Amino acid sequence: MLTTFAAAKKYIFRRIKYLLRNPTPPTSPTPFAGPVVVLGSAPASHKPIGLDATYRIISVNASQLALQSWGIAAPDITLMGYNEIEGTNKSAVETRRVLGGKRTGSLYVLAWRHGRERLEAGLEAFGYRCTEAHIIDRYQRIALVHKVSGHLNLELDAETKCSNGIVAVLFALYNGSKAVIISGINPHSIGHVYNSANLERKHVRTDSETLARLVRRGYPIYTADPQVAEDVGLPLWQGNGQDG
Repeated sequence: MLTTFAAAKKYIFRRIKYLLRNPTPPTSPTPFAGPVVVLGSAPASHKPIGLDATYRIISVNASQLALQSWGIAAPDITLMGYNEIEGTNKSAVETRRVLGGKRTGSLYVLAWRHGRERLEAGLEAFGYRCTEAHIIDRYQRIALVHKVSGHLNLELDAETKCSNGIVAVLFALYNGSKAVIISGINPHSIGHVYNSANLERKHVRTDSETLARLVRRGYPIYTADPQVAEDVGLPLWQGNGQDG
């Protein structure tokens, strides 16, 4: 809630800048014709029932580690935060360690500001491969949230932003997914599957509110995780055909 003149001024400035840019949300190289699994890095995740070659998989940051137990070598798409490329905090360092030598299909890096050449060098430094790399700027991300959820979130601070996992859900919906099944995404969980730091999650309130808003708007969102179904109220995925 905006409670100060400075915050209100910041909000107005960002709104004007957003409207002047008139950005469009990021698109997938090909529309999603079937179910899409969005895989996050919460410590608990489950392989969706019925997962086969007709599903597309979007991983977030280093969450593709869980795919090894699913018998899948690489995701179709990865969404990665800009800090994971060069950041020095625990989470970023662990992300690069886990992803070293691995690959993905299309890579989308959120809010990268240093140009493509530096991005490619950063990926090369820890040996992460992709078929193509895309940069999503902050205004494209805001446009994606606005277009799909109907809510204009100008990201005034870190706590009011959607997490990268929820951005991936919005990305799948915007690009035509018939059903989005989230696994390893629980706004109320602590820690990440790829490290033992037990870091608390940011964006808890915003993520929960965004998921609730998407459900109210009738989007086909499910979870493969029983605990998330209980905590957040999403229906459990029962297999392909549920999306019909």
